[in-house]
Amino acid sequence: MSADKFSVKKHSPKSGKVKIKWVVSFISCTDDMRQTIRGLGLRRLHQVVERENTPETRGMIHKVRHLVEVVE
Repeated sequence: MSADKFSVKKHSPKSGKVKIKWVVSFISCTDDMRQTIRGLGLRRLHQVVERENTPETRGMIHKVRHLVEVVE
């Protein structure tokens, strides 16, 4: 078989940074979602932070995707 079929495709990020905005309050959310918001560096509602575009950060954003939005 060809080597191309077994090669690992790496996803290259569009940019090195991603901007995250906290748009919905975490009242009535679980403690782990609250900790994820805090772990992203968000302290106030409607605050925008800039983080490295890593798989870990993307996973955190995915976990609280109903509370935040990615600002481009």
